[in-house]
Amino acid sequence: MDESGFQAFRQVPKTGVIYVTSEATKRGFSPQSADWCNLGQGQPETGELPGSPKRIDTVAIHMDDQEYAPVAGLWELREAIASLYNSLYRKGHGSKYSAENVCISGGGRAALTRAAASLGHINLGHFLPDYTAYEELLDIFHAFTAIPILLEGDRGYSFTSDDLRREVLGRGLSAVLLSNPCNPTGKLIGGDELARWVSCARELDCTLLLDEFYSHYIYRGRPGQLPIESAARYVEDVDKDPVVVFDGFTKNWRYPGWRITWALGPKSVMESFASAGSFLDGGGSKPLQRAAVPLLAEDHVIAETMAIQEAFRKKRDILLSRLERIGVRFDRAPDGTFYAWGNVSQLPPSIAEGMSFFRAALDEKVICVPGEFFDVNPGKRRSGRVSRFRDYVRFSFGPSLDTLDRAMNRIESLVARST
Repeated sequence: MDESGFQAFRQVPKTGVIYVTSEATKRGFSPQSADWCNLGQGQPETGELPGSPKRIDTVAIHMDDQEYAPVAGLWELREAIASLYNSLYRKGHGSKYSAENVCISGGGRAALTRAAASLGHINLGHFLPDYTAYEELLDIFHAFTAIPILLEGDRGYSFTSDDLRREVLGRGLSAVLLSNPCNPTGKLIGGDELARWVSCARELDCTLLLDEFYSHYIYRGRPGQLPIESAARYVEDVDKDPVVVFDGFTKNWRYPGWRITWALGPKSVMESFASAGSFLDGGGSKPLQRAAVPLLAEDHVIAETMAIQEAFRKKRDILLSRLERIGVRFDRAPDGTFYAWGNVSQLPPSIAEGMSFFRAALDEKVICVPGEFFDVNPGKRRSGRVSRFRDYVRFSFGPSLDTLDRAMNRIESLVARST
């Protein structure tokens, strides 16, 4: 009999964040626990930041909001999203996005699940390391075959368009899934390199499925330039180029509890996603979708993005500096996201692996995520008991600066006692 205790059910693995949170909960953690420091969290701080627009704290519910929303989302929200992308990324392009190029979902995982359910019998490339939730997502649908592509830390996790071309042709890939900027490494594919990726995808008819949920958390770029990036900037024809991007209010607008996300791509693909949503999830919250429309005004987006940039760059620099001082190594400073991907192998032996560091940190009421959770291995088909990322830990600088300071004080004390 299965570990679930019932013959009919299998053991469903926990994603990294859920696992570490459940382990911390056994020791007394709750989201309201003021004495815990959660550097494992996958969400940003959600309060007002200096220079950010006023946060929404009430939502009006219209009478017709008691009914279901369309599976593809409210038309006015879809129009607003298309308009924003056209304004930010499509100036000077003849081909523009419309509401029909947008499909709304109730959360990022729901959007990605719709995409996975819509894929045919293909080879799908994915990267190592990458977002932990991809593992089960890539295993549960059996129409496609997931092909892992290892990124090397000693190359700074670089992967060029030439590398992409070689993998697509050599492995017969019809689609590639990745987070950009990458969760957990923070590596960004941007500018001319991202343009070459889109060109390669167009030429080889290989669909790029780009998780852009951290695309407003970018710490490089020219002064005065809005620190955002999207593959939508480099698409030639919005209905012919094989490019689908995923984003939402979860990270870039800092409203994770709203569970409003979207896919943006060719109309025919969005129709497939909506069809998949009709049997997978049925669509998202109607009142919250309606309330979200004003958040897509360009001036609101610019103000929020610049506030994020100021606050999170500062937190990134402080966290990296303090972790490096105690011996944590970084293959690269994160270009984006709010994560630091640190190698702990040079710390004292008792905490020199990701899992042992995580468990010791729990004793200090600090949560982080061991690197092995990002060794995406759908169906556990790859052999080997030891993860190639066992020496790594993902540290989130999503929490407030005060929380980061308290967490680092405790981690520094832990390292000093372990020496």
